[in-house]
Amino acid sequence: MMLGITEVRSLLDRYSIIPSRSLGQNFVIDPNIIRKIIRLAELQSEDQVLEIGPGIGALTCGLEEAKRVIAIEFDRYLLPPLKETLQEAEMLEKTEILHADAMEIKWEEFFSTRPGNWKMISNLPYNISSTLLLNILDHAPQVTDLLVMVQREVGERFAAGPGTASYGIPSVKAQYWSEVSIVGNVPPKVFFPAPNVDSVMLKFSRRLDPEKVDLELMWRLLKIGFGQRRKMLRKSLKGYIGIAEFNSAGLDPKSRPQDLTVNDWVSLAIAAENGEHSEN
Repeated sequence: MMLGITEVRSLLDRYSIIPSRSLGQNFVIDPNIIRKIIRLAELQSEDQVLEIGPGIGALTCGLEEAKRVIAIEFDRYLLPPLKETLQEAEMLEKTEILHADAMEIKWEEFFSTRPGNWKMISNLPYNISSTLLLNILDHAPQVTDLLVMVQREVGERFAAGPGTASYGIPSVKAQYWSEVSIVGNVPPKVFFPAPNVDSVMLKFSRRLDPEKVDLELMWRLLKIGFGQRRKMLRKSLKGYIGIAEFNSAGLDPKSRPQDLTVNDWVSLAIAAENGEHSEN
C-alpha cells in the first residue's frame, strides 16, 4: 500500500489536520520516492527499523520487508490516521508506535530494552534534523545505518569535505562516526505541503571501529576552532594546543579549521591529550 496525494489529502481532511509548519510537517505524496528510499536502504527481512516522524505513515507502509519497526511520532493528532494507515497496510502488528519527543529520548536507555542492530529510515522534520542526527550518531551505536530525507543545506553540511564552505562541526562529527553521502535529490513537489527548499536523501554507514580519542576534548576543540574559522588554529586554540602538539600531529599551526580532515582533528585531539599544551 502506497499513499499518493489523493490518499494523503483524504486522511488529513477526515481527521481535520492542518500540517504544522512549526513542527516541520511535510508529508510524502510520491510513491516513487518511497520506493527509491527503500531500495537505497537495502532493507532485508531481518532488519529492525527506527522511523522518526512517521506522520500519517506514507513511508512506514514502505517498510513492509522489515522484521520490526518503531515509529516515534511527536504530534498526538497524527496518531489516529497513522494507526489507520498501518492497519490498512497490514503493518500494525510489526510496528511499535511511540508518542514521544525524539529530541528528549535517552538513546542508551531506549535501546537497552531493544537489542540488536537497527536501521534508521526517516523523512525528518526540518526543524530537528541536524541535532537529532548528531544525537543518534553520538549515543545510539545500535543504529548502524541511516537513510534520511533532510533539507539540502543540512545534507550538504553533513557530507561536506575539507576546504569547502559547508564543512564544519556537523561534517567532522558525522564523518568521525560514519561514512556520509548524498544519494539522491528530492524536489519540493513530492511533499504536501510543498516546502520552499529542496531536500536530499542522506546516507550514513557507521564505522565499525572509529579511532579512539577523548571525544569531549575533540568536540571542544571543534567548537573553538570553527567558532573562529577565519583564524589560524595556533591562535584560536592557544591554551589548548601548542607548537609541540601541532608538530606531534603533523599539522601546520597556520592551518584554519576548515583545512583539517576528520583524521587531522583526531590526531590534534590525541596530541592535545598527550601534550603539555605549550604556548605558541
